[in-house]
Amino acid sequence: MSVDTTAMHTPLYNPETDGPHWTPPLDTAVRLARQALAEKATANIHNKDEMLRAAVTLDARLRSLIAALDKENERSEVSGA
Repeated sequence: MSVDTTAMHTPLYNPETDGPHWTPPLDTAVRLARQALAEKATANIHNKDEMLRAAVTLDARLRSLIAALDKENERSEVSGA
């Protein structure tokens, strides 16, 4: 007997409700991403809570970094650089 778990699924990111509210400058986004990587590098892979916190933090930092890169690319396209 199998159990349908699709109704119990909650995504880590929902683009309809979790859009970036503020896009940091690229240098800030890079610094924060590096900081998060350093902080989460020592998380215990056998600790579910630590892994969940690491996943959420790294997801947020990666999304912020991508948004900053996109914004920087738009800026350079407008300026013709």
